[in-house]
Amino acid sequence: MTPGSLILLHPPRATAGDWGDVPELLRAYGLDVIAPDIREGGGMRYVARASLVIAAAGPAVPLVLVGHGAAGPLLPAVAAAQRAAHRPVGGYVFVDADLPVHRRPADDHAHGHGPANVNGQEDDAPVPADWPEAPCGYLGTAEEHGPPVRQARLRGWQVRTGAGAEGATVARALRDLVAAL
Repeated sequence: MTPGSLILLHPPRATAGDWGDVPELLRAYGLDVIAPDIREGGGMRYVARASLVIAAAGPAVPLVLVGHGAAGPLLPAVAAAQRAAHRPVGGYVFVDADLPVHRRPADDHAHGHGPANVNGQEDDAPVPADWPEAPCGYLGTAEEHGPPVRQARLRGWQVRTGAGAEGATVARALRDLVAAL
């Protein structure tokens, strides 16, 4: 696919600097890239802040949301906010990321707390029932094939692994994966 803007979302409690030179390398390929610096923890606070920063950047549509690490499970909620603002999402890419998990409403409050991620922290956001409404891909920078890679393959997503952690190889693999969506 040809994206309007690639939105590179870093993990909560990190910074946009975690992407290194990947945003600039993607721009060198002619892609419109927005790598917002979200200064919030996880969950819906991160989603709300990301949505405000994305809106202020004036992205071209359709958006391709790219989540790294713990930002992965937040992509469906970020996408719901973008769609509500009439900015269509054309695809999703998870980079070494956890995947979103559909939960029943009872799961979220089983212990009197909000949704908990695998670490027991309230960092997840609800996954809309219609998600994914756009193609998804997974980029793993390591050669090993962990549970998220297997899950992505089982879901029929485009998967690329072994890209390595160097910025140039990540940018090239990300560009190619987005084009394949």
